[in-house]
Amino acid sequence: MKAGRAGNPWRNVYAHPTSWDAQYPPLSLPGLLNAAVAAWPHRPLVEFLGRTYSYRALHQEACCFAAGLQRAGVKPGDRVGLFLPNVPTYVAAYYGALMAGAIVVNFSPLYTVAELEAQVADSETRLLVTVDLKALLPTALEVLAGSNLERLVVARFAAMLPPLSGLAFRLFRRNLLARVPRRSDVLDWDELLADGGPEPVAVDPEHTVALLQYTGGTTGVPKGAMLTHQNLTANARQIVAIDPHRSERDVILGALPLFHVFANTCVLNRTVADGGCMALVPRFDIGQVLGTVKRTRPTSFPGVPTMFQALLADERLEGTDMSSLNVCISGGAPLPAPVRERFESQTGVYLCEGYGLTECAGVASTNPFKGPGRAGTIGHPFPATRLALLDKEDPTCWAAPGESGELVIAGPQIMQGYWKRPDADAAAFVDLPDEDGTPRRWLRTGDIAVLEDGGYVRIVDRSKDMIAVGGFKVFPSQVEHVLIEHPAVNEAVVIGLPDTYHGELPRAFVTLKPGAAAKGEELRDWLNERVGKHERVDAVVVRQSLPKTMIGKLDRKALRAEATAQA
Repeated sequence: MKAGRAGNPWRNVYAHPTSWDAQYPPLSLPGLLNAAVAAWPHRPLVEFLGRTYSYRALHQEACCFAAGLQRAGVKPGDRVGLFLPNVPTYVAAYYGALMAGAIVVNFSPLYTVAELEAQVADSETRLLVTVDLKALLPTALEVLAGSNLERLVVARFAAMLPPLSGLAFRLFRRNLLARVPRRSDVLDWDELLADGGPEPVAVDPEHTVALLQYTGGTTGVPKGAMLTHQNLTANARQIVAIDPHRSERDVILGALPLFHVFANTCVLNRTVADGGCMALVPRFDIGQVLGTVKRTRPTSFPGVPTMFQALLADERLEGTDMSSLNVCISGGAPLPAPVRERFESQTGVYLCEGYGLTECAGVASTNPFKGPGRAGTIGHPFPATRLALLDKEDPTCWAAPGESGELVIAGPQIMQGYWKRPDADAAAFVDLPDEDGTPRRWLRTGDIAVLEDGGYVRIVDRSKDMIAVGGFKVFPSQVEHVLIEHPAVNEAVVIGLPDTYHGELPRAFVTLKPGAAAKGEELRDWLNERVGKHERVDAVVVRQSLPKTMIGKLDRKALRAEATAQA
């Protein structure tokens, strides 16, 4: 670390590190599940549209899948892909692949053939698990024909439903199902399952990769974050450790997609660690979400801000009793204050904001699950986790006390690195000594943050999203937070577009609330009266919809590409 800083460089660098010494002994993901099954064999692990699956039942299915993989020639370290919505088979396939010593690769059910094929090739996935829905199976079959993929395993969606519902689905919703071809390289899920348990596989939790989780990262080029067993089990245990409700009934609403790291940790692994139940819905559908709330009375609901915005925009929310929820947890993107205020006012449920990245196995910090927190911040770091700020101009130095800087993270949940991308590893990490001079590896987030009194951390913006206007730095999120306070605005994204005089100028894109009416010129004038001169937008574009990522976050990158192409 370069000196270059007057006084004590550690003052105000770390945010509330009182729990840094918390211990999380090495633990594999199969070990996490085995412990849960031993403690709570008959408890429900999954509730799926009215059908429940116990810990023992899904553990047995996972064991049979692991044995089937081994019989099919899958060896430790081979990649097994999951191309699945939120269904019970995901749980058995995930843990079963890990029991066999394989590395799980998550693929979004929304991928096109080209996207899926590219990531199958990059990860060198040998076997892919999917389901017989028309939205997935035809894509998987095309990839099987045109890639290095060796085998496809297909689960039957209707077989996972309650018996009568499954029969009704096969009779009346057959248009949603695809025909499964009878071929040697395409197997039914049940055909691969083998009786008995798998051959034991030795796992070093701290060094054995369990999951390849693809992320766009700061460059937009998908990279596979290599998450070890210990990364994932430590993060799950960290969540359980800070949950004040953990001794009570635990039913988590699983509307986040399990293929995403947020749900993989905060819904799946965290629930197993706590002996809880996941009330899964195949995808985020407001009718299914509210129906699941009525049927299962969940106690927590993690989601991204757009999910809570969508619920607020639906009149059915008002007629749904949400009182069973102890907390709703927002992550994946900044939570606009008006959304939090309206959601808490309408439902009576505390909406807590947290923060994390794919590269840190899901979560690094959060506001307290049982308030009060501090609105607009990402709260405090998790146990055994430290947050610090790098100098914005020189990442070999810490930021000066009281200044903003790039947020960096150290803790047991930090990934090993990127799959086959040493170049990306070099940019993702910085090595700086600890207070006592001990070398430590820090994950660079690309987020600009400030440390506040009480140990709270506030994200100012993404460094790559900052807009340079005539030498001034404009943080888009600050402008968006003002714009979303307009009574007609539902969603807002601000991007920078090239300008010959200023270099860049901010431009805003919005959607309106149901029934609201406002013109772009009106919104532009309203906004520009409320922001600094350098933050004023050249236009506000009103749209029917805004692009979103696969998890439902507003997609600034896609909007910038679209607007640049149009310009």
